Amino acid sequence: MAAQNGKDLLIKMDMTGDGQFQTTAGLRATRISFNAETVDVTNLDSQGGWRELLAGAGVRSASLSGSGVFKDDATDERARQIFFDGQMPDFQVIIPDFGTIEGPFQITAIEYAGTHNGEATYELSLASAGALTFTAAV
Repeated sequence: MAAQNGKDLLIKMDMTGDGQFQTTAGLRATRISFNAETVDVTNLDSQGGWRELLAGAGVRSASLSGSGVFKDDATDERARQIFFDGQMPDFQVIIPDFGTIEGPFQITAIEYAGTHNGEATYELSLASAGALTFTAAV
């Protein structure tokens, strides 16, 4: 796989609850991370005293974050509504030449900032709220 443009890593939100995804406006930086808790089952019989982990156990999760220029367009309004209503709609993360991750996320933080001689910016944080699917790029 060749090097990719960072601008092609997209966060899209379901705008109406029926699978109509739209790219979140104004983002300049995006990040996704996957996490898996471990379950330690090490005991006196563990070979050589090495730690043993229980396969398939523990909680898996993903987190999304993004920052960019505040544009106050339809996706900004939708993100605010999702946050204040406590909704957990589906989001998509498009990773170029890799695939698409899709599933429910909760917006856990929205931050707005601005300076006297600069643009208004925002930061968005999301946490997975259910099972995620992966579809490989073709």
